[in-house]
Amino acid sequence: MRNQSFNFDEALKQLQSGKNLLGTDGMLTPLIKQLTEAALQAEIEHYLSTTSIDTRKNGYTRKTVKSTSGQFELKTPRDRSGAFEPQLIKKNQTKLSEGILITKSYRYLH
Repeated sequence: MRNQSFNFDEALKQLQSGKNLLGTDGMLTPLIKQLTEAALQAEIEHYLSTTSIDTRKNGYTRKTVKSTSGQFELKTPRDRSGAFEPQLIKKNQTKLSEGILITKSYRYLH
């Protein structure tokens, strides 16, 4: 697993050289990771702005997530009180389906 951001130009070069689109070392895995972490960040921001609990951000929890595009390490935001329950990737959830990413993240990212 590599911890890198998605580079469109590099992805095109890799696709032309025969690299897989999906899978553990697939080209889309870093993009899925970035989108998932952005959605989780938006989710905690929304939670903190609407909750009546006196809490604030408190770093991240790292976990390995498996998706149809490959496996990656995900940084999940957390709050001081421990009350924040992400909806995109719930606590203890280790599998991400494409439908979850598309439908749930849209709510927080637009």
